[in-house]
Amino acid sequence: MAEREHVRVAVIGSGFGGLGAAVRLRRAGVTDFVVLERRDALGGAWRDNTYPGCACDVPSHLYSFSFAPNPDWPRSFSGQEDIRAYLERVADTFGLRPHLRFGAELLAARWDTEALRWEIETRSGSLTADMLVSATGPLSDPRIPDIPGLAGFPGEVFHSAQWDHDYDLRGKRVAMIGTGASAIQIVPAIQPVVDRLTVFQRTPAWVLPRLDRETSRFERRLHARVPVTGALRRQALWLVREIQVGAFTRYPAQLGLVEKLARRHMHKAVRDPALRARLTPGYRIGCKRILLSNDYYPALARPNVDVVASGLKEVRGSTLVAADGTEAEADAVVFGTGFHVTDMPIAHRITGADGVTLAEAWKDGMAALRGATVAGFPNFMTVIGPNTGLGNSSMILIIEAQLNYLVDYLRRLDALAAAAPPGRSGRVALDARPAAVRAWNDRIQERMRRTVWSTGGCDSWYLDANGRNTTVWPGTTAEFRRVTRAVDPAEYEVLRAPARTADQDSRPAHTTEGIR
Repeated sequence: MAEREHVRVAVIGSGFGGLGAAVRLRRAGVTDFVVLERRDALGGAWRDNTYPGCACDVPSHLYSFSFAPNPDWPRSFSGQEDIRAYLERVADTFGLRPHLRFGAELLAARWDTEALRWEIETRSGSLTADMLVSATGPLSDPRIPDIPGLAGFPGEVFHSAQWDHDYDLRGKRVAMIGTGASAIQIVPAIQPVVDRLTVFQRTPAWVLPRLDRETSRFERRLHARVPVTGALRRQALWLVREIQVGAFTRYPAQLGLVEKLARRHMHKAVRDPALRARLTPGYRIGCKRILLSNDYYPALARPNVDVVASGLKEVRGSTLVAADGTEAEADAVVFGTGFHVTDMPIAHRITGADGVTLAEAWKDGMAALRGATVAGFPNFMTVIGPNTGLGNSSMILIIEAQLNYLVDYLRRLDALAAAAPPGRSGRVALDARPAAVRAWNDRIQERMRRTVWSTGGCDSWYLDANGRNTTVWPGTTAEFRRVTRAVDPAEYEVLRAPARTADQDSRPAHTTEGIR
């Protein structure tokens, strides 16, 4: 039987996290790696989300890699097609194509405790790896709630991340379920063409103006010819958001002024007092994700739009019934109900050293050391892991910080392998100490108690089934970069495979030590 392929690092996912990892590995001199992608093209969330109006709510010059600046962003807040094209250029510029494996959905990954490596099964074949990096991200698997009667709905049903472009919404009665970040882009995009649009709003969102505009030709030329100007622009965008962090994490009362701005923004577009009442949140701004839009409120005020201030409870044929009893007829139902964030399906496919899946290890809530590594899962790292999300800035900053941690992790492995004691194998792994993981997450949860996400009076997707915020980082991106700059040896246990001899068992148990 042919020997299976072995690589130094296997990366799961080809979105910003996966491609960023690939670039960072190559720049660190690591070329023995693959990027496993379940689809037939790269891009992650920016490949999958093609709904009308899809765009980013972070300024383009900040929502891009620091090592791959793009002077040609067409708008200050770019759309899905431009972001997807940017990722394609990153793959070409940094020579990533040979490392990409399309149609290679991860079916199972199991840690081999004797060989100290990951056994990986994908739809396109199997391989082994010294290190496994999950860069699937929390916005990978759409979540559609279990609504009684939905299976019997005679019309079209799809999620915002699985948009059916073959179905023509013109002249149709459409129901939009949810009022999150995707919905506020979809509603104004489809409102002019549908016959009737019914928005089922379980909880209203705070919406601020979107300061979007075309990037002038002069700006693009300047950034291309004088790159430092683009870097300064990025720095300014970053600094403004760093200054805002304290209001979210320590002094939520300071958000009162922002709340007034959001109310004024709504009052300018919505004249009907009854509709304004339905659209006014009853929680502190920032508790849920703050949304940005200039055309959402005007669209809701149009004559062909109804806002139901209640979630969808039941479907009876083509009749949709809200929790408050409101009924609406529909030809199509679009779910903007988010993703499996705190219960990621991929966690069921990754099995650690004790035969426990990542989902089982996280049954009481996600927890990872520095948002990256998990006790009992040696040589495994998540990108955009637990408590790494942001409420006001660019996730690319978090991703790059985690990739620095990944590279230092690999350096540690190399150094330990080179310093293998006599009689020991050079095969080595690092396993996060349970006490270190607990200490880290206890500190995170203690800090979380005073944040707006805990005190703002809302129930958001940041919270898991136990009501714990296992999603957001309660600090600045500068602080996160500091705490992930290097691996702390005291937080890890070293696993070594003993050298094999003819007299030894073919599958000996490994030995452990601390990092010195």
